[in-house]
Amino acid sequence: MLQNPIQLRLEKLEQWQHITFMAALVERMYPNYAVFCQETGFCEHQVFRHFLDSVWELLTVKNAKINFDAQLEKLESLIPNPDDFDIYLVYPAIEACVAISTLLHSLIDRDLMMESVLSVSQESVLSVARLEEAQTGVVVTNENQKEIASVCAEWDVQWEIFRVLKEATERDLDMIKGIRSELREDGVSNLGLILSL
Repeated sequence: MLQNPIQLRLEKLEQWQHITFMAALVERMYPNYAVFCQETGFCEHQVFRHFLDSVWELLTVKNAKINFDAQLEKLESLIPNPDDFDIYLVYPAIEACVAISTLLHSLIDRDLMMESVLSVSQESVLSVARLEEAQTGVVVTNENQKEIASVCAEWDVQWEIFRVLKEATERDLDMIKGIRSELREDGVSNLGLILSL
């Protein structure tokens, strides 16, 4: 596990902030999955998009009723098998599926919330670290992570999202919608991939 002080700070957030933080990180991982689907024809990435949109809906629409159990069942068929593909992108696609699965599980069992927040944070930064290792052969550790620009950039984005959420004294729908819109319009993944529709 790559360590960062944000992991301790996240514990101080409220549940809606935890959900928003995870949704924001999954939003940044989504282009990895979508580009994989576009490149390979594996499946329609819009199904993943629908799952993520339902989380944003839960955060922004009063009395939203969403069956996350049913979504988790459908998600299983969206996870690619790495043995079936000969491109690196299969791994970031799987990591995005792991992240959204963790998020959906936390919405079904709120006792898993803090563990899930840390897990999604870690999955996002490890996705970056794994790509770095694949490209350079350098294993990312707690000792050398500050020397690796891509890993530092991922932590910086996580801190930026955290700071915005921390400043909110109450559930602010406009702020949540703003986070979603900014990340979606940016369209750049945690790995620097750009989704072209």
